[in-house]
Amino acid sequence: MNLHHSVDPRLWNLSAELRLLGLGGPQITRREAIRRGLLGTAGLALSGALGSRAFGAPAAPAAPRTPKAKSVIQIWLWGGPCHLDTFDPKPDAGYDYYGALKTPIPTNVAGIQIGELLPLLAKQADKYSVIRSMTHGINGHETASYAVQTGRASGGRDVFPGTGAVVSLFKGYDAGYKGLLPPYIVLTELQGRFSEAGFLGGRYKPFATGGDPGANRFVVEGVVAQGITDERQRARREFLHQLNTFEHAMPHNDPRLAALGQCETDAYEMILGDAGKVFDLAQEKDAIRDNYGRNTFGQSCLMARRLVERGVPYVTINYKGWDTHKQHFPIMRRKLPEFDRGLATLLADLAERGLLDSTIVLAGGEFGRTPKVLWESPWNGGRGHWGKAFSAVVAGGGFKGGHVVGKTDARGEEVTERPVQPSDLIASMYENLGIDGNAKLPHPEGADVRAMPATLENGRPYQRISEIM
Repeated sequence: MNLHHSVDPRLWNLSAELRLLGLGGPQITRREAIRRGLLGTAGLALSGALGSRAFGAPAAPAAPRTPKAKSVIQIWLWGGPCHLDTFDPKPDAGYDYYGALKTPIPTNVAGIQIGELLPLLAKQADKYSVIRSMTHGINGHETASYAVQTGRASGGRDVFPGTGAVVSLFKGYDAGYKGLLPPYIVLTELQGRFSEAGFLGGRYKPFATGGDPGANRFVVEGVVAQGITDERQRARREFLHQLNTFEHAMPHNDPRLAALGQCETDAYEMILGDAGKVFDLAQEKDAIRDNYGRNTFGQSCLMARRLVERGVPYVTINYKGWDTHKQHFPIMRRKLPEFDRGLATLLADLAERGLLDSTIVLAGGEFGRTPKVLWESPWNGGRGHWGKAFSAVVAGGGFKGGHVVGKTDARGEEVTERPVQPSDLIASMYENLGIDGNAKLPHPEGADVRAMPATLENGRPYQRISEIM
């Protein structure tokens, strides 16, 4: 494919112009720009009002439901966390199942116990509900991720959009979102398992920040450039305007110049103005940052709170490290305390600021892990993939706290009560967001595709999780 001729030349012209200014740091190739989905700060601006005009994005259908939620923070536990070690402990299953984590702990909700390495979340159980009966039966990372993120089975002719892209369609620029920040942001890198935007196209692809929120300075790709001061950015902008004889020769009322001028203004607002300051975690008190944990995940949770505070509709924290085929328990002793602190603080912080009622917080991965520990070599105490039964945690945005949905058997191997498919959870989230599951999605070939499938692969319709709504 000829990349140069497959993308609107206005993107390349604007990208080149802004690179002269030093926006976005080191130069990247055109192929890499397309892979990232946005051309640095220029892409952020183009994905807003200018992008809507330039590329004829379809208007989103009006959402008929009264929304309870405005935003979503999705904590994606990439690789699949073990349900027995987190939110569905089985202390009576025997050593081959509970391994080194035998003793669950009570929570602040009577009758609910969770894993022993989650003491801070145990104190916040009234704020979230646990779905212990998630199931899809898929054991491959790519296909399981696709099912959990889209609510669809893989293998068809279409690549369906993930929940973030759908929310971006119905809650983003086409629905009147006015922020300079993109409506769909991933901290810090794309999942990479499938195209998050699916057939909706690049306009609904998330902006991946890159960088590390836990570093001394969060270097956001396209917004923060290493080693370039604000004064130098301003000087570069002025120098470019002096060199831009084409701009001076064109009529001042030319609408194309006006559009590009606004795009440049928006881009600099992201770098030098208040909009970009949302990424500056140094503005937070040290005590707050310490509470979240001075690590990438903890600071990502803090960053997510700041983004939804600014009205961003969908934020994903892509939290790696849960694919524990080997040395599972030593890894859990490192990761679970980090997860516990970050998520518990996020829930408490959102609640204290009055944001939890309008923000859905969802934590989970593509599947669970084998309930029976693989002690033999080469696994040496690892856990494999397990799609038959796993857990998810959901809070805020119209979801009740302090509940457990569903049940697994004594060893956590099979769902025995209230099976919940990924589509059930997604449909329930859409309802709380005011998105009609029957709303039509813009398909490139005009096919009649709805936000939610009418029926699942097994023939049953999706079911809202009414127990916690």
